[in-house]
Amino acid sequence: MNSLSIFGTSSDAGKSTLSFAITYLLHHRGIKVAPFKAQNVSNNSQVTDEGGEIAIPQYFAAEAIGLRTSPNMNPILLKSGGKSKAHMIVNGKSVGNKDVWSYYRDIKTLQPHVKKAFKALQTQYDCIVAEGAGSPVELNLMDKDLSNIYVADEFNTKIILVADIQRGGVFASIYGVYNLLPKKLRKNIIGVIVNKFQGDMTLFDEGVKIIEERFKIPVLGVVPFKPFNLGFEDSESIMNYIQDTTQSIIKVGVIKLPHISNFTDFEPLVADREIELSFISNAGDARNCDFVIVPGSKRVIDDLKWLHKRGFEAVLQDKKKNIVAICGGYEMMFERLLDPKQIESDLKEIKGFARFKGDIVFQKEKIVKKGTYNISDIMVDGYEIHNGTAKKRYKESGNLFGTFIHGLFDNDAIRNKIFSKIDAKYRGYNFKKYKKSAIKEFTNHIDRHVNMNDILKALNE
Repeated sequence: MNSLSIFGTSSDAGKSTLSFAITYLLHHRGIKVAPFKAQNVSNNSQVTDEGGEIAIPQYFAAEAIGLRTSPNMNPILLKSGGKSKAHMIVNGKSVGNKDVWSYYRDIKTLQPHVKKAFKALQTQYDCIVAEGAGSPVELNLMDKDLSNIYVADEFNTKIILVADIQRGGVFASIYGVYNLLPKKLRKNIIGVIVNKFQGDMTLFDEGVKIIEERFKIPVLGVVPFKPFNLGFEDSESIMNYIQDTTQSIIKVGVIKLPHISNFTDFEPLVADREIELSFISNAGDARNCDFVIVPGSKRVIDDLKWLHKRGFEAVLQDKKKNIVAICGGYEMMFERLLDPKQIESDLKEIKGFARFKGDIVFQKEKIVKKGTYNISDIMVDGYEIHNGTAKKRYKESGNLFGTFIHGLFDNDAIRNKIFSKIDAKYRGYNFKKYKKSAIKEFTNHIDRHVNMNDILKALNE
């Protein structure tokens, strides 16, 4: 059976959600399938069942169909490194910072890692759904493109193009990408999915005819826009969430740190009808919130300095304010942050907000683990990704709650404990049940509007 590449005709065309949905639908048609992305750029990662980090979309897609997660699903992951550098994770393990120039210079040394990971998945699964990255026809970088060109060429994958009609210029983007691809890859294109359509579908009937008759590219489907507030790949994605606030009783503000990470922590709050969630960048906005979250950060010291510049000190030191600080945010709540080996920045020491006694010490070896943790007498399934160390994984002090553990709000009991203190009328909901229902509803939506039979036929050629 052939494997499948999902190429976008632009960035943010919906590759991640469609890759997830197609993986899910193939699985439920009895095919042994796994998600894959050769190289991802995201501060949003998870700890796999085999250990090590991979980006959220591949973890989410695997988890949704009950697969054991592995670094093979995302062998190269880049995170914010500061000053034109990226923190590189290869096969789930940190290998330090790399500047952009040397990354592209050494790209061929990464190809064997991608090849090995893909082949390892092929020994277990009949079909690999490989998500692309950005546009596949950045002509000056095509020879350095791991996620699109390298995978499609090396493994002779079938290809689906995904075009975002909301951006405008959908015909030019489809025609341009198709005709700029190498001939070998053009022959492997199954067709195009026109994504995020809003309005009367019949208005695009002529558009379908143009793409099929003039461009000679089959249209596999026109997908009406449907919000899906799960599995966010990057901060821009989560900032575009759509929330029903008609029944909200508590205002929650997440501080939008410049290097915010692991923002899927807040997906349960987006889905909570009793919560009005907003991402805030100004101290004044925090004062209007019932509850403030200091999230994870890929550059803790830089973001700590940013908080001081933005005037957040008074808010975060206000003992009457309800605050949860997670991972990097938790580290900022201590008296000092010590970085003797300059893991985080050029500074070896900086003062924190001193809400918790003691110091944070950054160590070279990153803590990457998942498990079940006892947090405030509640057993929580979560994970840790951090270089900073402290004596305790969580602390409470009055209205301040801090922890290294991600995935906190997935736990219904934790949410109820935290939010019922703010408003006794808070009732909460079952997040696992919601997640399962939302996944089924979204994938059914894709199934109705995408020709899966044609996709299956091409994969079996």
